[in-house]
Amino acid sequence: MLRFLVRRLMWFAITLWVVVTISFFLMRGVRGGPFDGERVLNPAIERNIQARYHLDWPQWKQYLQYIGPFNLDEQGLEVFGGDASDPFSGVLVGDFGPSFKYRDFTVNDIIGQSLPISASLGIIALLWALLLGLSTGIASALWRGSRTDVVLRLAATGGIALPNFTVAGMMVILFVFLMPLLPVAGYGTWRHLVLPGFALGAPFAAYISRLTRTGMLEVLSHDYIRTAHAKGLPRHTVILRHAIRGGLLPVVSYLGPATAGILTGSLVIERIFAIPGTGSHFVNSALNRDYTLAMGVTILYTVLVFTLNALVDLIYTVLDPRILLEES
Repeated sequence: MLRFLVRRLMWFAITLWVVVTISFFLMRGVRGGPFDGERVLNPAIERNIQARYHLDWPQWKQYLQYIGPFNLDEQGLEVFGGDASDPFSGVLVGDFGPSFKYRDFTVNDIIGQSLPISASLGIIALLWALLLGLSTGIASALWRGSRTDVVLRLAATGGIALPNFTVAGMMVILFVFLMPLLPVAGYGTWRHLVLPGFALGAPFAAYISRLTRTGMLEVLSHDYIRTAHAKGLPRHTVILRHAIRGGLLPVVSYLGPATAGILTGSLVIERIFAIPGTGSHFVNSALNRDYTLAMGVTILYTVLVFTLNALVDLIYTVLDPRILLEES
């Protein structure tokens, strides 16, 4: 266990550094800047703004300033500890700096306000995905070859093929215009999250359904399942106590990337349903060339993906003790 965690932490540090470095220089390689707009600023004002945020520095100095908890003086010498008047403290101390477009907020403030909204949407979407995916996958495996199996497999194939924004449009037409049961957009109550949560979770429910069906069919063919039936155990006991645990292993492997995909996939859904989550801010940061906000959200998603994958490996050993973490 300890070796596994230490190795994962080492790879996490390397991965995060690579993501931060590549993202930093890619964003600054794009034409335009955070203070470009239709209104032309006075050259003196523009120089003062760039000096305030160190945009007049060479890119390597901007990179060191963004990464570390230190400042660089005019001669380029490192001054550890930083300067209280400087807007940057560094990613290493958990400070993503100020937003270039939302002048009264830091990136930490924006993420702190929007992340709970995206998390609530993600939880609703994940619940939809698990509820629909597990139930239909188990039913399809138990009634293999029947009409129910064919219909459920066709529905899963359609769910995989349709992108979430198409599902969102269909849900809006059905439950807002034809049957006005739910609000079309905004955020405030749980009712505002039902449609976007379903639209976001539907493609993942389709994948979970296919994985559950495959895993259950494999487990149901094992000798210990036949032995349980031969001992006279009721069918529901065999399914719930013996088959499901092994049949869900492919689903557990998929949940880590799926959860991260749900959070990152919310970018489009949040824009469609006007939900003020982290995804909306990420899209706006790209449009506005808000370097620090885009970097902050990118780092956040990287941490989530790596953490969720590590948790999946830990859960895997609980479901199947034969799996050793050192071999993962």
